Order: sequence, then C-alpha cells, then structure tokens
Amino acid sequence: MAEPSFLQVLTSAVTRSKATGTLSSADGGRGWWPLIREPSTGAWQRSEDVRVDTALSNPVLFRCISLIASDIAKLRCRLMALNEEGVWVETESPAFSPVLRRPNRYQNRIQFFASWMQSKLAFGNTYVLKGRDARGVVTALHVLDPGRVTPLVAPDGQVYYRLRRDDLSGVAQDLDAIPASEIIHDRWNTLFHPLVGLSPIYACGLAALQAQEIQNSSVKFFRNGSKPGGVLTAPAAIDDATAQRLKAHWETNYGGDNTGKVAVLGDGLKYEGMAVNAKDSQLIDQLKWDSETVCGTLGVPSYMAGVGPAPLNNNVQSLNEHYYSQCLQIHFESIEACLDDGLGIGYGTNTGGVTYGTEFDLDDLLRMDTATQVKTLGEAVTGGLMKPDEGRRKLGLGKVKGGDAVYLQQQNFSLEALAKRDARDDPFGTASAADPAPAPAPAANDDTAAQALAALAEIRKGFR
Repeated sequence: MAEPSFLQVLTSAVTRSKATGTLSSADGGRGWWPLIREPSTGAWQRSEDVRVDTALSNPVLFRCISLIASDIAKLRCRLMALNEEGVWVETESPAFSPVLRRPNRYQNRIQFFASWMQSKLAFGNTYVLKGRDARGVVTALHVLDPGRVTPLVAPDGQVYYRLRRDDLSGVAQDLDAIPASEIIHDRWNTLFHPLVGLSPIYACGLAALQAQEIQNSSVKFFRNGSKPGGVLTAPAAIDDATAQRLKAHWETNYGGDNTGKVAVLGDGLKYEGMAVNAKDSQLIDQLKWDSETVCGTLGVPSYMAGVGPAPLNNNVQSLNEHYYSQCLQIHFESIEACLDDGLGIGYGTNTGGVTYGTEFDLDDLLRMDTATQVKTLGEAVTGGLMKPDEGRRKLGLGKVKGGDAVYLQQQNFSLEALAKRDARDDPFGTASAADPAPAPAPAANDDTAAQALAALAEIRKGFR
C-alpha cells in the first residue's frame, strides 16, 4: 500500500474535524498584516497607516528583528527526558529527534527557527503547519506565510484555521477549516484577541517611519549640495513675469548639479535661506530617540543595535544574562511550550510513559569569558556539585580516568555528623582527661619485673 501524501493526511484531519455552524474570523481589525491601521488614535482617518514592509526598511528595526531571530536560531533545540531521579537529561527518540534536527525538506533547523521568529516579530504571529505520516507522527514542520492564514472560531468555541494555497508548504489548494491540532500557533502581544498577536511595529512603527523620513530629507539635502532652499528678494516690487524669469534663471544656473556655484546678484537682489538646517532641527538627537524607542519596544539593549556605546562593564556573562532575561527568555519558553504541545510530548502521552520535553541549549548564549568559566567549573568540581568529566565536557574536552565521580574534600562533614557531635555534653572535648588507671600489680614470682617497676618509681620521684 502506497504511503499517503501530505495533502491526503491533512485532508483526512479536516474530514475528522466536526466544525458546526458558521465560523467567525478572530481578526479584531487591529495590527493585522500587512497594515497597522491605527498606530495612534485617529491615525486611519488621517491616512497614517504603517506598512510593515516600509517600517522594516528602518535599519535599527531591521537589526533588532534580525538579532533576536539569529540569536534564537543559532542555539540547538534538544530533546530532553525526565529520568527516575527527576532530572532532565538529553536523549534521542526516533519519533521526535529527526524533526527537531531537520524540520522540513527545504530548511535546516537554523533557517526554520529564524523564520519562526521573523514571522512572530514582524507580524505578531507564527503559524506552523504539521506534516504527519500514516501513524500520525509529526515528521515535518512548515512556517506559513501569516498573510495566508486566518484563525476561525466555531460557535462551540473550537478553533480552526483557514489556509490559502501555499505550494512550498505542501498546501496545494485553499482549505477552509483546518483543526487547531494541525497548527502550532505562537503569538505575541494578544492585546485585542487571544488568537491574534500584535506586532511590536504597532508601537514603534511611527518612530521607525519618522527616522526614515528624517533620513530621506537628509538625502535630498545632501543631494542639493548641503544647501537649503531659500528666497530671492528685491528691494522694490517686481511683476510676475520678472519673478518667473529670475526663478527659472536661478534654478537653471544654481540648482541641481550646479549647486554651490557662485551667484552674482544685482539690482539689490538678496538670497535668504528658508529650510531648517540639521543643527537647528536637532537631527542627530531625534534619530537617536527614534532608534532607542525601537530598541526599547523589542527589548533589545540599544548598544547591540548599534545605537550608542557599549556599557563599560566587561562581564560578558552579566550583559548576556540581562539581554536574555529582558528580551529572549519569553521567546525561548514560548517556542519550547509550543513544540511540546505540537509534538504531543509534553505530558507523557503517546510516548510509552516517558516524559519528554524540548529545551534550547543556552550554553552558547550565556557563555562566560574563559577565565571565569574555568574558575567556576573548578569550584563546582571541588565543591562536589559536578563530576570532573562534566566540567571538562563544558570546555569541549574528553573524559579522563576517574573523572566520572563526585569528589569532596575530607575535612567536610555532613550536617548529620555535626548534629551528633553537638548533642554530646562536651562537643569540643575541652574538659581535662582523667588520670590513667594504675598498672596491675606484677605476679609474685616475677621478681625481674617487680624490680624494674620499683626502679622506675624511684626515678619518677626524683623528677617531682
């Protein structure tokens, strides 16, 4: 029997779903791709919509999204299992490990997670379509174009998704109602509807566009030879024909490529600049404010996006932990939870009783400088928290003989032993020792021994 195609398996899931009644769209009309229609109150009446693709041309916004996506994608996503001691350890499973290493036929894991985060950061939503085999095991994951997906809600509260054709992901036709079990939906900032994420561009789009407008004006300014526009004035009234002739003469001879040439004015004509120059308009300060607003909205430290100098603190780990806690952690945790639910491994179901979970390896992100790392691992080994082989593994070194054991210094005592010592009447042995018991009397027939003891007693008396 031939293996069913991806579309057949997906269509079968649609057939098994029982969507009853009219499905309503979850779109609340706010922040939806590709337009952010109301970045500020009343903006849509003034035709101030923010296009996502236009806002992304801002270099700081582009850098922030690229930085977050690449920092998450570069870390390895591991399959973990809960062992009998209640400790999570890395493991392998033929059902789950392959899809984590190679999510689909056209992306490796780095490209896949980068696409996941770019969709989430730019549009507020990431939709991942599951590809299953005949057993129902997830064998492929496809990040969908958010503009081709619409969340739907049935009258009974069940969630479905409408998919438009996407040949790359294997959706060869429009599908009206895909059950939520076939979609991994990671969303961010669900301010208006639980199923509709909101892009951070909703908050920083105007700042990004303002910076773009400032830069566009600067381009025009420098294209004009850094000479602002101005007015020719005459000491007396002139007719319209003369004004038009002077204007045309000035633009032809002193505008465009001729900017900067020496103008000779007669008859009392005077040139006065009108445009505000960069210094008067505080151009640099305004651009800095716009850039810091963009960085703050996405939680990226501004120096990482090239805005301002790096902090003087040379503790690499401390800086990375700050970046992780305020920016990356929520995304790591969200992806791990979505994968656990999407692969069906979060609660030990369909896993033979084994509790699995996914986890990103943060060692490459929160890496310390070499001196601090060696010192920290050394203290962990000598303090009995880590085996030498475990510490060597962190440094990329192999196992050594005797390294698979926990070591502790001899002078360390357990709390139980110290408690027994303290329970004694004299825990620290400060009382004087009792006089030794007298030696037993020698036997009567042992004259030699008796004589020796007597002589020893006389010697002792001499020292008293």
